Amino acid sequence: MRQRIHLALAAAAGAAAMALFSFAIAPIAGQAPAYRAPRAPDGHPDLNGVWQALNTANYDIQMHVARPAMATRPGPFGPVPAREVLALGAVGAVPPGMGIVEGNVIPYRPAAAEQKKKNLDGWLTLDPEIKCYLPGVPRATYMPYPFQILQSSRAIFIAYEYAGATRNFYLQDPGAAPGDSWMGQSVGRWEGETLVVDATAFNDRTWFDRSGNFHSDQLHVVERYTRTSPEIISYEATIEDPQVFTRPWKISMPLYRRQEKNVQLMDFKCVEFVEELLYGQWRKNPLR
Repeated sequence: MRQRIHLALAAAAGAAAMALFSFAIAPIAGQAPAYRAPRAPDGHPDLNGVWQALNTANYDIQMHVARPAMATRPGPFGPVPAREVLALGAVGAVPPGMGIVEGNVIPYRPAAAEQKKKNLDGWLTLDPEIKCYLPGVPRATYMPYPFQILQSSRAIFIAYEYAGATRNFYLQDPGAAPGDSWMGQSVGRWEGETLVVDATAFNDRTWFDRSGNFHSDQLHVVERYTRTSPEIISYEATIEDPQVFTRPWKISMPLYRRQEKNVQLMDFKCVEFVEELLYGQWRKNPLR
């Protein structure tokens, strides 16, 4: 009798396990399929809109803790803000961030790693953002300003609020760029739901962030824009520069659609804001 009970219990347990397994692998009734973006007139996913990254990558694309300032000096119990930024107080502090670099490792060559450290130590005079130079790629994407994608069947254009920067994505390869530039040359193509952009022909004067991460004029960036929900674009960029890095590496982040009914890009052409910094010393009567 006892043996029959044990056998019955074992059979019931087995049946329950099989039912649970079947439930786990069977599709759930009414489950939504993978997101399919609205179509543009040419049948490709519609990327039109005003978008913005919400992260701290412009401070440092790698994972980082909060620190008192970008420019620091030794203090009695650790780093304190440098004299030039001391009056900014908490406004000049660096917020923490999880980073956007896959694996949190940037594979610098030894000499380039030393240069990155020099860049950070000299941030106040070296960061191109301070002088309102154009941001380059991919930095333009995750600076703390919105940008607008304008897409038609024959062209894709991005206008960035910062410094009036722009990019035109050629949908047919125009051949070699006439020369290197701040924003490079971008050639786009569609791979299913993803816009793939091949960006080359950069100069060596832009950084990836305020922490001194940099590149040479051999930079090659392959970006991938994929709508993953009504209000999100999944953004990835693979970065290659054999002069600075030992191998390609990747960054990724979501881009969020701005929701305001009256959303639009405003003017932030900051060149005039740095005239005093760059040229004030040449005034006939310099300001104190």
